[in-house]
Amino acid sequence: MEKYKVLFAGESWFFSRTEAKGVDNFTVCGYETEIGRVKKYMEGFAEITHIPAHEVMEKFPKSYDEIKEYDVVITSDVGANSYLLPPETFFGCQQSPNKLDVIAEYARKGGTFIMMGGYMSFSGFQARGNYKDTVIEEILPVSLLPYDDRQEHCEGIQIEASDLSHPVLNGIEGEWPVLLGYNRVIAKENAEVILKYKNDPMLAIGNYGEGKTVAWMSDCAPHWMPEAFCDSPMNARMWNNIFDYCAK
Repeated sequence: MEKYKVLFAGESWFFSRTEAKGVDNFTVCGYETEIGRVKKYMEGFAEITHIPAHEVMEKFPKSYDEIKEYDVVITSDVGANSYLLPPETFFGCQQSPNKLDVIAEYARKGGTFIMMGGYMSFSGFQARGNYKDTVIEEILPVSLLPYDDRQEHCEGIQIEASDLSHPVLNGIEGEWPVLLGYNRVIAKENAEVILKYKNDPMLAIGNYGEGKTVAWMSDCAPHWMPEAFCDSPMNARMWNNIFDYCAK
């Protein structure tokens, strides 16, 4: 089986914490990413090229010719500023291609673009995801809120199908594992809302030009997507079906 060629941007972070031992304290710093979990549940159908969040500014494609080789482009938990403030602009005050426009052109010409949820997706934490009123909101099948859109559910929530007959749900039966949160959005009029929590869309698909755009409102890995969801055959099947439906 030939695998989909996927460009995945984001889903990484640096951390700094202070540890105290008696009267002494020191700072511990490090780097973490959950891309390994994503690669694991997509390994049967996707060949993933990962651009960590801190490298998006320099390494994300700057033109359609650079991005068109991919069947699917995913952004996860990395804000709009990382696309809009490359070093040559932020530090050098020079013009630079708008990478969000590149994504829109890619979708318009037949590509599949997916945004996954997180603190720096959609509007995000304190609205610092900053995708509201950008071309990304224009191309997505959902409208974004102009404020912090996070819905934290430490008690756990279970999503349900809006349309059991949809091809994205082929081969998926039973109760979904719990999620611990998501980004709240509003489905656009022509969006295909496939999964929901109460009245909120959780998975929506839309058309843009010749391509497809997808909004998955929860995470692709912890903390909002616990290990039980990550490792569930339902999760892997869902993403395989999404790629088949959108990218073939």
